[in-house]
Amino acid sequence: MAIAATVSMVVLIGYQTYDIARADYGMGRRDAAFILGLLGVAQFIPLMLLTPVAGWAADKFDRRRVAATANGVDCCIAVLLAIMTWQDALDLPIIFCFAAAHGAARIFLGPAQSSIAPNIVPPALLPKAIALGSIAFTIGTVAGPAAGGFLFDVEPALPHALSAVMIATSAILISIIRPIRAKQSDEPVHPVRQMVDGAKFVWFDRFLLGCVSLDLFAVLLGGATAMLPVFARDILQVGTEGLGLMRGAPALGAGVVALIFSFRPLERNVGTKMLWGVAIFGAATIGFGLSRNFGLSLLFLAILGAGDMISVFIRNSLVQLNTPDEMRGRVSSISGLAISASNELGEMQSGLAAALLGATGAVVFGGAGAIFVTALWAWVFPELRWAKTFAPQYRKQEVKEPPS
Repeated sequence: MAIAATVSMVVLIGYQTYDIARADYGMGRRDAAFILGLLGVAQFIPLMLLTPVAGWAADKFDRRRVAATANGVDCCIAVLLAIMTWQDALDLPIIFCFAAAHGAARIFLGPAQSSIAPNIVPPALLPKAIALGSIAFTIGTVAGPAAGGFLFDVEPALPHALSAVMIATSAILISIIRPIRAKQSDEPVHPVRQMVDGAKFVWFDRFLLGCVSLDLFAVLLGGATAMLPVFARDILQVGTEGLGLMRGAPALGAGVVALIFSFRPLERNVGTKMLWGVAIFGAATIGFGLSRNFGLSLLFLAILGAGDMISVFIRNSLVQLNTPDEMRGRVSSISGLAISASNELGEMQSGLAAALLGATGAVVFGGAGAIFVTALWAWVFPELRWAKTFAPQYRKQEVKEPPS
């Protein structure tokens, strides 16, 4: 429920930003696309600054309360967006402030919420639980932007108002879960030391570092979603309704993959399949950038989402199952920072590339970059290729050959 609401809110913020830049500020297509990139930076800055605190909070306090509080902040943002959209009072500085506040809320929500599942689901069932969670995520990601786009055409303030109600409901539901707190050390440790320990744990574990950084750099280059408002408004000319369908198409492809994994979870050669998932993501990104047919563009976006889901599902399972419970909040926050950096800084990269190459050139360049990163990571981090199952992986600082 909260996913549908927040994704709808974020997608419409992007469209409103691009539309305001074009209509109210008189910017050209490339300059307005660059503003979309800056919107990603506005979301990323609080993520970067607050990641250590968010991970520590998820490991120190009741995780459901942390998640519910973050949802409360997003609810307030949605209410303000509805009011200011209704009054036609939005401008770029206000939108950027809302984007930064949403980034701050999201970095606290992610580690707390993702760390709840391992506490209530047996390890053997965790991959299936992640797959089922991905299905729920996909339904929200498909339904949210699609419904938001249609409602926006009826009354621009309406989807934001509905998002506020849905996020508030989600916060209440999270609060109903039994209290969950990570295992605590017998000896008190200073919060700053705990934050540093989380970063060191990931940095010195080559397997976790490879998993986290693969997503960071591949999606950083291959993110096409930042340019969707440009394609919807000026290239494919399908408006907000088409934007909602385009934003939901990757989630639809991801949902099909998640549904398959919930019934037939992956068991063998998971590392290699994770790498192939990123490569498919990059190839489909190139196809989308070159397409000028709306139906074909939706198909490429669905394939893009399917490839991304293969990678994300495997990576999330490996990270959760290879991390001690007392470290999960901090490791999840670092993983969340990598995901957010890839998304938000990816928007900045796409905006800058669009200013130089145009929207099509930016998307095609990004897809090619994602394929290059996949090949490079397969060579630099051979541990990823050697991961055969979701069981805790073999680790060694200097790896000369795969484990027997």
